[in-house]
Amino acid sequence: MSATAPQGSPAHPHPRAALDADSVRDAYRRWANVYDTVFGGISAFGRKRAVAAVNRLPGLAVLEVGVGTGLALPRYDRVKRVTGIDLSREMLDKARERVAAEGLTHVDALLEMDAEAMAFPDASFDIAVAMFTASVVPDARRLFAEMQRVVRPGGRLLFVNHFAAEAGPRWWVERAMAPLSRTLGWHPDFNLRDLLDPTEARIESLESAPPAGLFTLVQIRNGSEPARVQAAAA
Repeated sequence: MSATAPQGSPAHPHPRAALDADSVRDAYRRWANVYDTVFGGISAFGRKRAVAAVNRLPGLAVLEVGVGTGLALPRYDRVKRVTGIDLSREMLDKARERVAAEGLTHVDALLEMDAEAMAFPDASFDIAVAMFTASVVPDARRLFAEMQRVVRPGGRLLFVNHFAAEAGPRWWVERAMAPLSRTLGWHPDFNLRDLLDPTEARIESLESAPPAGLFTLVQIRNGSEPARVQAAAA
């Protein structure tokens, strides 16, 4: 599902460049050695908030989708049992080094796996969390469907991500950057509706996260019954 211009805004200035698994792998092969330095700081607030939310939730079996270099792994409560998956072998190598160096015994496995076609049986986890991953995968709707499949009924899905502005100067910048998606490895013009249908997903909360509300934490109860959304301030 492509992002569309909001009513009263100019048409999308450029077509969105398609992502595929190979372009994602290539992008994150380039980013692996500098990811923590370049993105670690700006994403730290959203990551901290997402893991804190996971730690408050019932259930021990946690899946982190798009675990990357493992920046979030030390933040999980040690009672949680964490499995991480990523498409990038180079990023996973960094995550494994972190687990070994910091003695993160609550991490059960770090697996090279396509988030859109996971190898796990249905209802394998209590919680699945994707941090800064939804705008990276080629098809976010397939990611969402797979996360729903591998989480037990009544479990939780969490996403923390940058979602595109609805209007204004940032709207123009994000759409101007859209053709660079394959090079960047992510969609600058990514919209919440690219991930899910708000009328069908049971969204429990939408929480703005620093810096400057650039990211949003979305919490969803796994199931098909809609629920009223509660917006929380940063």
